[in-house]
Amino acid sequence: MKIGFVGLGDMGLGIVPRLLAAGHSVTGWNRTKSKAEPLQNLGMAWADTPREVAAQSEVVFSIVTDSAAVQAVALGDNGIIAGLKKGGIYLDMSTIAPDASRAVSAEFAKAGLLMLDAPISGSTVTLAEGKASIMVGGDRSAYECVEPVLLAIGPKVMYIGGSGLAVQLKLAINLVLMVEVIAFGEGVALAEKGGVPREVAVDAMLKSVVASPVLGYRGPFILEGKMPAVPLADVTLQQKDMSLVLELGRKMEIPVPLAAAANEMMNACRGLGLGHHDFVIAHEAYRRLGGMSK
Repeated sequence: MKIGFVGLGDMGLGIVPRLLAAGHSVTGWNRTKSKAEPLQNLGMAWADTPREVAAQSEVVFSIVTDSAAVQAVALGDNGIIAGLKKGGIYLDMSTIAPDASRAVSAEFAKAGLLMLDAPISGSTVTLAEGKASIMVGGDRSAYECVEPVLLAIGPKVMYIGGSGLAVQLKLAINLVLMVEVIAFGEGVALAEKGGVPREVAVDAMLKSVVASPVLGYRGPFILEGKMPAVPLADVTLQQKDMSLVLELGRKMEIPVPLAAAANEMMNACRGLGLGHHDFVIAHEAYRRLGGMSK
């Protein structure tokens, strides 16, 4: 198929090669053009605006930072909505507020076009390993049309329900992920304070019943010299998701106290000057707050 891809950050850089390898032609756009050069070397075509991307595509993806960024690339004179032809399908893979996703979808519906929310669960690590999962909300027949394309990105593709429900579920998943990773850091810091060497505590936890895929690849980051220079997801990005969860809980009148605790630990990380690291750095915040040396 003729695929468009808008937003070539870390996840986009990992997704586009998989689409090309599956035999699709891909036209891309990114706010910073230089980031697209590695993909152009693989055969991706370049367009100067999201509108031009959509005009050359049957299916268009976007994955950008937040709701405002989605609105910017999707709507307006140079947006995807202005270039997508009748019968084309737009899929947004960003993690944004469900109501914001539904509002964009409604604008596409007014134009006689289809939009699906299709957030991807996983990091660049799980994507590279071929283990990422994709959840889809919106029109069921549109989902069935694009399912083969999505399977080129990751092996676990699920239809969730109506518009906005996939991104709502993604936020719920990120809540669990955040709490799990932060609790891991809390537990390791507690063991360290009592005299257990950090590497021993990490090894024991990853061999225990609390082990999970996310702890398997993220947990070792807290060992000396193992924190990645480029975070998989930094403190600020993850806190954005917890802010969305807290707002969703307020609107839906459901308590999310663990999301509040996770959000406060991200505040602690930022206050300690650790906000530029992967959010597993919460372990270091616990250490410092617990009186352990830097």
